[in-house]
Amino acid sequence: MKHIITLLLLFTAIIKSQSVNTKQIVDLRGNWKFEIGDNKKYSDPNFDDTKWEEIFVPEVWENEGYPGYDGYAWYRKKFTIPSSAQGKSLYFHGGYIDDACIIYINGHRIGGKGFFPPNFETAYDQEEIFLIPNEFLNFNRENVLSVRVYDDFRYGGITRGKTGIFEHHDDAKFIVHFPELWKFKTGDNEQWSDPGLDDSKWRQIIAQTLWDYQGFEEYDGFAWYRVQFDVPQNAQNEKLFVLLGKIDDIDEAYLNGVKIGNTGTIGGTRWKDKIQEEYQEVRIYRIPSSVVKFNQKNVLAVRVYDKMKFGGFNEGPVGIISEKEYYKWYDLKKRDLDNEFDNLLENIFKKLK
Repeated sequence: MKHIITLLLLFTAIIKSQSVNTKQIVDLRGNWKFEIGDNKKYSDPNFDDTKWEEIFVPEVWENEGYPGYDGYAWYRKKFTIPSSAQGKSLYFHGGYIDDACIIYINGHRIGGKGFFPPNFETAYDQEEIFLIPNEFLNFNRENVLSVRVYDDFRYGGITRGKTGIFEHHDDAKFIVHFPELWKFKTGDNEQWSDPGLDDSKWRQIIAQTLWDYQGFEEYDGFAWYRVQFDVPQNAQNEKLFVLLGKIDDIDEAYLNGVKIGNTGTIGGTRWKDKIQEEYQEVRIYRIPSSVVKFNQKNVLAVRVYDKMKFGGFNEGPVGIISEKEYYKWYDLKKRDLDNEFDNLLENIFKKLK
């Protein structure tokens, strides 16, 4: 039984790790600026941190001159990213941060893990990986990374793991890559599916990152996402799909005002009680040929309901993909997963002999 439990845990870890190929663009391992205490001005890229101490990352701060310290602290790091990375899918890898954190690039919040007091929740065992929209970065110029950390007890800080800016390359060959920033609004109004709606005053939010890590901590309920995009004319003979990654918990997707798919059911009798494991499902919806507009503006609106805890878009990839390319991508991911699991079984059985 013990070995079966171990297998299940490792299999779950493999599933979570099956995503994309990565390439390091900027290595952030080394000395960072560090200050104990808490001041939200520290996220300002223009803040003067010259009098701050230096601390090595990754390492628990107890081993870097702050033994026995629990509470708030801030890290800051300046870096330059080459212009050759512009247009790439870029992510911050922050390793593991004990206990809770919020991460800023040039003053823009890109993510975080755990929750700060008074509703404290640790995330010391969760790896920090977050999409950085290209719009937030200065290419060939200085950038400032700021990390707000709260440690409740024992070890604290950016403790271990890869620390840097990485390019992520997924094998999915999209016809349309959706923008990294989408329009976002909490609440619910079915008229928000209207492609002509003026959403200019809506918040911008990063797709593929839970809304809890972008200023909507512990928000449960309805919210809407909207994005505009063009579809090239040469795709008109393809069978097209919207690929939306995973969404927590359930959703309905509308293209140009027409519902094209849903995962879970909103409405009816006791529909909230029927929500179960939908957040683990990859969203893939067929686009009727009569709905899509070629060489014109299209509007995708996604209505999301979160029952509890985390909510919203969770992970990618997201975009418009042809039927043929989707199944090629799906088969590749399944084959990679099967190979990883076969290798895992082989290694475990060797240990059991």
